[in-house]
Amino acid sequence: MAALRVAVIGSGPSGSYSAQLLTEESESPIEVDVFERLPAPFGLVRYGVAPDHPRIKSITTSFAEVFEETPGVRFLGNVLVGRDITLDEMRARYDAVVFATGAPLDRSLGIPGEDLRGVHAVREFVSWYGGHPDSDPQSFSLSGQRAVVIGVGNVALDAARMLMLSVEELRATDVPEHIVEAFAASSFREVVIVGRRGPAFAKFTNKEFLEFLEVESCDVIIDPADLELSPEEQVHLDADPAAKRLFSSFKKAVDRGVLGRERSVRFIFDRSPVELLGNDGVVSGIRLAQTSDPSVTETLDAQLVLRSVGYRGKALDGLPFDELTHTVPHVESRVHGDDGVVDGVYIAGWIKRGPTGVVGTNRRCALDTVTSLLEDVGAPGHVPTASTAADVDDLLESRGVHVVDWAAWKTIDAAEVAAGESVGRERVKLHDRDEMLRVARGNSVEFR
Repeated sequence: MAALRVAVIGSGPSGSYSAQLLTEESESPIEVDVFERLPAPFGLVRYGVAPDHPRIKSITTSFAEVFEETPGVRFLGNVLVGRDITLDEMRARYDAVVFATGAPLDRSLGIPGEDLRGVHAVREFVSWYGGHPDSDPQSFSLSGQRAVVIGVGNVALDAARMLMLSVEELRATDVPEHIVEAFAASSFREVVIVGRRGPAFAKFTNKEFLEFLEVESCDVIIDPADLELSPEEQVHLDADPAAKRLFSSFKKAVDRGVLGRERSVRFIFDRSPVELLGNDGVVSGIRLAQTSDPSVTETLDAQLVLRSVGYRGKALDGLPFDELTHTVPHVESRVHGDDGVVDGVYIAGWIKRGPTGVVGTNRRCALDTVTSLLEDVGAPGHVPTASTAADVDDLLESRGVHVVDWAAWKTIDAAEVAAGESVGRERVKLHDRDEMLRVARGNSVEFR
C-alpha cells in the first residue's frame, strides 16, 4: 500500500505539532515533508520566545524527536514555498498540503510619526535580539535614555525586560554575542510600558510581571492613581481570577516602592498614543492622551518606541485571504474560497485562527486540522498521489535550491553549541543566513 504523502508548510509549533499528530493519528502509512523557509526549524519557539525563558524554549526537544525518531518525517529547510516550489506543484506531489505559516506581519498604530527612525514593531526588536536570519545585526544601536513600549501583552514585557537585563544575565542565554555587546553598550535607563486600558485589562500574565520584580538592576514603578478602578474594571476583576492575581501583584509593586536601582520600568495605564514626535527624521518623543478623557494629554521624551499591538497574517499565493481578520478562510481547517473548499489544502495555527493562545494552544488547533485531513484522504474515491520524495528532491535540485535537511540542521546546531562552550555559554546562535548555510555545507565559520 502506497504511503499517504503530506506537505506541511512551516516548522513552528503548529507545523511541528501537525507533523507529529499526522504520524500518530494516521491508520495508514504516511510520509510528511515539513518545509521551512529558514535554515533552522521551530519558528517562533526559536526566534520569538524570550531567550531567558529556557523552559518554554525546551519544547524544541519534543519537536526534534518528531524529525529524529519518526519514520517518514523529513525537514526541508531553506525552501520558500511560492518561489522554490509552487502550491500547484505541491498539490500534484502530495495528497494534502497544510499551511502553518503563522502571522509574520505587524499591526500599526495608525498615528502620525510611525515612519520615524527609532520607531519599530516589537517583532523587529525580538527578531533582532533573537538572532533571526532576516534581521540586520545593525538594526538597533540602543543609544538613548528612555524607551517606550506600547502594549501590555507578554511580548511587550519580554522586550522591555531585555532592555533591563544585565550582561551577565544575557550571557546565560543563546543571544548572539554581538547582540549581547550591543545591549552592554546600551545607554537606556528607563522603559515606559503604555496600556491603552486600565490595569484590570492588562494582557500579560502574572508570572511575566513577577519576573520584572526579580530583575535586580530594575525598579518597577506604578503610580497608585493608575490603580484606581472604574466600575467596568472592577466588574472585570471580580469575574476574572487571573486578572485579580495580576492586580494584586501591581499593588505589591506599589507597596515596594522605588528602591533607587540603576534602571527602571514604569507602567502607565489608560493612555493612548496619538502622535510620535521627531527631529530630523528620528523619533524624539511620544504624545499620549488619556483613553478615558482624550482632552488630557502628556508628552514623553523617547529615543526608541516599540509598538506591541499585535501580529497579523500575510496573504499566501494561490489561497483566499480575509483582509479583515488577516487569516485564510476555512471550514473545519479546510481552506475555503469563493468557489468552495480548496481540495487538499488545509491550515493550522495563527494563519487559521489569528495570533492568539500560547505554544500549547497550537496542539489542539493542529489536531483539528489533522482530523479533517485524515478524514478526507481516507474517504472513498480519494486517489493517492503516485509521486515520491525523490520527485520533490529532484525538482528542488533542478532549481538550485540548497535544501537544509535535518542532518544539515544538526550541523548548524552543533556549531552553535560548540561556539557557546568556547565562551562558557550553553549556545551562541548564528545570526547570518549565509553563515548558517556555509556551516550546513560542512564549512567552518567564525562566530562574532
